[in-house]
Amino acid sequence: MAQLNLYSDLGTIAQDVQDDAIFVVREVAQMQRLITVFSDLSGGNPRVGYKYNAGTAAAIGESDDLTSRAFAPSADQTLTPAEIGLQFFITDLRAESEAPENILTDAARELGFAAADKIETDLIGDMASLTGGSIGASGTAITWGYLSAAIAQARYVNKSNSVPLAAVIHEYQWAVLAKAASVAGSSLAQAPQFTEEITRQGAVAMFMGVPIYKVFGGLDGTDFTGGVFPRVALAIDWRRPVRVRAERDESRRGVELNMSAVYAHGIWRPDRGIEMYFDATAPTS
Repeated sequence: MAQLNLYSDLGTIAQDVQDDAIFVVREVAQMQRLITVFSDLSGGNPRVGYKYNAGTAAAIGESDDLTSRAFAPSADQTLTPAEIGLQFFITDLRAESEAPENILTDAARELGFAAADKIETDLIGDMASLTGGSIGASGTAITWGYLSAAIAQARYVNKSNSVPLAAVIHEYQWAVLAKAASVAGSSLAQAPQFTEEITRQGAVAMFMGVPIYKVFGGLDGTDFTGGVFPRVALAIDWRRPVRVRAERDESRRGVELNMSAVYAHGIWRPDRGIEMYFDATAPTS
């Protein structure tokens, strides 16, 4: 029988063809654009927000003497800074042998991505602490009706139709809303332009005057807590921005890449925002 010469004969010694490595997909950082950002301090001192008590006007008689009432600020919310960090140690031999990637450059970029992902996750989690009202429940499907109710409640607790609001929901929840208002739904929305925009582009910029933002992380099992809120409802307090520094370790013949940042985050005026808690199961139809 003829002896065939096959690739499998040298498969154990053949050298792999290495393609470019790709980065892990990360959360799209957008929450900081929707909230209050402080950047005027450094160090670990907590930031305390104060709130004045409200006065109540009352009817008085023509000759009644007015009596002074208390008007003083009291502590409301506190933002306490904390530090985050991550390190990659890269040996000289690893750095000199890596191809086609530049491991030092790629590792530094990944440290920045990891910091951004941590910050976004923290801010998404803060929406669960909004106290102006609550819409929805675990396992309940989101609807346009629920969203409109959350917007109406947010306008009520802010006592204004002009205060800019933002609505933040999960991408899976958006899929439910988009299906209901597009040709994918069993019935179409009554506004033709609204239906067309969702059907053609898969997105709509505004609903009842409020922009809708979709995020991808922050799932609580198969549920997600979003919200409708003004910028002042949540806050991040930067004390030291994200920095990536290289430190040479000659005895180990390598480089430490160190990432660190110091910031505080949390609710700032939580009674101005409405929590929305709905199912966020991955869509299958």
